Amino acid sequence: MNGERIGRWLACAAALALACGCADKRPTLRIYTWSDYAKPELLQRFERENRCRIVVETYDSNEALYDSLAARDKEPFDLLFPSSYMVKILRKQGLLLPLNPEWIPNLKNVDPSYLAQAFDPQMTYSVPYAVTVTSLGYLAKDVPDFKPSWMMFDRADLQGRMTMLADVRETIGAALKSLGCSLNSTNDQELAAAKDVVLRWKKNLAGFENERYKTDLAAGAIRLAHGYSGDLMLAQADNADVRIAVPLEGSALSFDDMVIPADAKQILLAHRFINFILDPQVAAEMTEYICYLCPNEVSYQYLSEESRRNPILFPPPEVVEKLEMIADLGEANAKYAKIWEEIEAAE
Repeated sequence: MNGERIGRWLACAAALALACGCADKRPTLRIYTWSDYAKPELLQRFERENRCRIVVETYDSNEALYDSLAARDKEPFDLLFPSSYMVKILRKQGLLLPLNPEWIPNLKNVDPSYLAQAFDPQMTYSVPYAVTVTSLGYLAKDVPDFKPSWMMFDRADLQGRMTMLADVRETIGAALKSLGCSLNSTNDQELAAAKDVVLRWKKNLAGFENERYKTDLAAGAIRLAHGYSGDLMLAQADNADVRIAVPLEGSALSFDDMVIPADAKQILLAHRFINFILDPQVAAEMTEYICYLCPNEVSYQYLSEESRRNPILFPPPEVVEKLEMIADLGEANAKYAKIWEEIEAAE
């Protein structure tokens, strides 16, 4: 066989190997998470250290995550990052695998002050990944008379320049807080009043959405956004005029947790990834990148001085006492879903 024919044969063999998926024998860790929620260099480091591939797919709400799992319309994932109230729902429905603590020695690094508030303080099914304080982001030059209150969404002068989260629990919860109620209320009268508040706010909004607000705020396309603290901090990094405040009436405190679905294929690798994230220096690097606090007590010493002083990452006690965890409301979840459908359908 001459050199030209050998070259062509080798090229065809390589192409066939790629087509058959034979070129890469490494195990694949499939992760389903929020967008921009991990530092790429850290994922690459994990791939090198564990001789694996990581494939990431993203969702924009807990409900979208749940719908995708329920529909079974994707190849099974090995690791999920739902908020704590969704973890409780997934566990009730038998969709999660219990964790093996022997495979996660870095569990000892998780901040006990956050574990005390967690849905799963023993970390039987879930491990805290990041802490979110739902906040308001605004442009200081365009909103000079800003007040840290949910009632900012009544401002007709900002009509069409404000957005709220397309999240049933967050936005109805904001309305409940504005009325002095718990964001976990199941009282029909309180929920009806909250619905009226959101409908009133909707007339002033550019829309409900979960992703674009951070870039729109940084670009000046909107002036006020209801959003997640880390997203708003990313907008602030792009535009120094962005300010962030937690409404005085109180807001939502959320944990996004690492969990392994019951149908995961790479169970050991998923445990290794959780342990990797709980390494103090990795956790500190992740906090600095995603702008959400990874509640790893040992990691705080590795954070920048600016991060350690940041009142959004580390809220003062007077803010913390007005924060509330979003809870799974069981059958009452249907009440919220019905109200949200009516809000979305309203002109």
